[in-house]
Amino acid sequence: MTANHRSVDLKHGFDLRHGRAPGRGPDRDAPGAARAFDLKRAFDLVAGTALLLVLSPVLAGAALLLTLAQEGPALRRRTMAGLGGRPFTMLTLRTRSPLAALPLLLHVVRGQMSLVGPCPLSPTHRECSGETRRRLSVRPGMTGPWQISGRSDLPWEERELLDLHYVDHHWLGMDLAVLARTLPAVRRRRLRRTSARPARLA
Repeated sequence: MTANHRSVDLKHGFDLRHGRAPGRGPDRDAPGAARAFDLKRAFDLVAGTALLLVLSPVLAGAALLLTLAQEGPALRRRTMAGLGGRPFTMLTLRTRSPLAALPLLLHVVRGQMSLVGPCPLSPTHRECSGETRRRLSVRPGMTGPWQISGRSDLPWEERELLDLHYVDHHWLGMDLAVLARTLPAVRRRRLRRTSARPARLA
């Protein structure tokens, strides 16, 4: 591991120096790993369903406003690689606000995504093949280490490093920590965008 990679994982609160050998992901056949995998799915189902019930009026209202305000459908459809590389159609709202991600809760409940996981990628992305294909051993996430990194311009190499660390070492405690840091990270990015806009002339 290069010094640059060490600075990346320490900066984001992860220690990659004790990771698995390259190319290895979590062994779901092991009893402990299988229980952790089932616990993660149970948490996703319960928490995802609760969030969807609470936020469904917001989702419906946002979709209606977008339909009235612009031509075309309110939802954007993209093909992404799910668990094991199985493709699915990912839905997001056609807006650049955080509300865009609300339809992803539907995929969490369906078992196509997780609340926390690696960044969703298209099936043809280079990281879905070769050594980094082990990222497909877990479901892609609504949020993840790449989301809470604190940088909107995080290079792909660093995103890949954070995603693979998550794939190799994820557990429920890590998921809860990522979820707790997601909203503050989104707020910080919105504040940075607002402060970066040029002030209007009076």
